[in-house]
Amino acid sequence: MLSDQTKSGLRVPTSGCGFRTTHWSVVLAASQPGQPAALEALGRLCRTYWYPLYVYVRRRGYGVEEAQDLTQDFFARLVEKHLLEVADVERGRFRSFLLAALSNFLNNQWDRAHTLRRGAGCEFVSWDAQSAEERYQHEPFHEETPEKVFERRWALTVMEEALAAVREEYARAGKRELFESLEGCLSGGPAEGSYAELGARLSLSEGAVKVAAHRLRRRFAATLRQVVVQTLGREEDIDEELRHLIATLA
Repeated sequence: MLSDQTKSGLRVPTSGCGFRTTHWSVVLAASQPGQPAALEALGRLCRTYWYPLYVYVRRRGYGVEEAQDLTQDFFARLVEKHLLEVADVERGRFRSFLLAALSNFLNNQWDRAHTLRRGAGCEFVSWDAQSAEERYQHEPFHEETPEKVFERRWALTVMEEALAAVREEYARAGKRELFESLEGCLSGGPAEGSYAELGARLSLSEGAVKVAAHRLRRRFAATLRQVVVQTLGREEDIDEELRHLIATLA
């Protein structure tokens, strides 16, 4: 996992990843009830980004079990109440949509005497209650609003997704050791002399290590764009969203 300091040192290119049909754009385009493509795309997004929502609910003052139920039932309500139909197709950001929808959901909580049907048989989050709360207990304590905490955790989740994808890519290519040795370079570069030390460890020249580190940074930046674009509805928002996420972690 990248540290906060690592992420704040990233430089993001303004080109290099063509806009494709994304998970969120599929959801927006097929938001009518019962659309398999929309449900599949929504399910993937929710499974990836449920934790920032859980953190938000906890920071709103809810207890552990209540926050778990609220987060899970929120996803069920997305489908049951057709909330996707009110999403703005032209300026759709999954991040903004989820936060606004969850805030409204919490402000108008369900009748506690009844239990919502769990997504009409669709469970978007494979809930690991212990893991969720263990992660939450490691969140830094500060006085930021729940909204700012959500934004920070969302940005971290995006970065973690991109890092995991690059790690897997290097592993498939038989370069796991190279990735693990150079992962720290994503912050901008090691201390003076460290490239030579890494080269000695990897049986590479100092110049070869510098080239490998440069390629890793470029690959991570490109992968980060690919991860972010999955949460957007239109091409024009990619660079603005990247700037927002990195500023959140600065």
